[in-house]
Amino acid sequence: MTDNRITSAALDPASPITPQIYAHLRDAIIRNRLSPGDRISETEIARSWSVSRQPVREAFIRLAGEGLLAVLPQRGTIVTRISYSDVLNARFLREAIEADIARILAQRPDPALIAELRAQLEAQEAVASSSPQDFIGLDEQFHRTLADAAGKRGAWRLIEGLKSQMDRVRFLSLGHFPVVKLVSQHRAIVDAIEQGDMSAANAAVRTHLREVLIDLPQIQAARPEFFDVPDGEIPEPVNAPMQGGKDA
Repeated sequence: MTDNRITSAALDPASPITPQIYAHLRDAIIRNRLSPGDRISETEIARSWSVSRQPVREAFIRLAGEGLLAVLPQRGTIVTRISYSDVLNARFLREAIEADIARILAQRPDPALIAELRAQLEAQEAVASSSPQDFIGLDEQFHRTLADAAGKRGAWRLIEGLKSQMDRVRFLSLGHFPVVKLVSQHRAIVDAIEQGDMSAANAAVRTHLREVLIDLPQIQAARPEFFDVPDGEIPEPVNAPMQGGKDA
């Protein structure tokens, strides 16, 4: 099934085609313009963008590797459901990596970094009430900036490849996540880094990334058709949000 939910954006002929097709398809799935069970066709997508099937096939393979597409006998290629277990696993890994990133940054607070992060917080506050979708992009920028500043760009690329299912939940839950609260949690991270408090920085990141555990069961209950839950049961959320400033 190919329509303007996928191919409304033009491809840049001067840039590699496969990464562009991958990015557009991934965006359509992450933002839930394509729903679980929707069929997509290599031939139709290639025709819509006037490209050969090879770059489309390569993009499909990459998306299948992220668990976003599945090739089913007699049914073709379909968008997968959101794996509940993968969401929890991605959150767990993000917490482990990003909490350590915050500790690294708090060891030697960089005034230039703090100024950049404060400016990002202002931008987040400006859209917190009016444009949740814009906040998600700013949230990505915030966490990527922390990783880059800690010299952990490779770790961030690893996180990006693991959190596809978590990102789908974020867009599915627009209006559920307390955006103002998330901005406040970002500020707590920045404050702890600026103060050189490694323990508080670690704890602030962990609290922030555990927020999804509060909302995930309600989101799944509201949109069960989007989720794949092991054995038909909701796994018990683990590691409830932290209180105080001690490391987990």
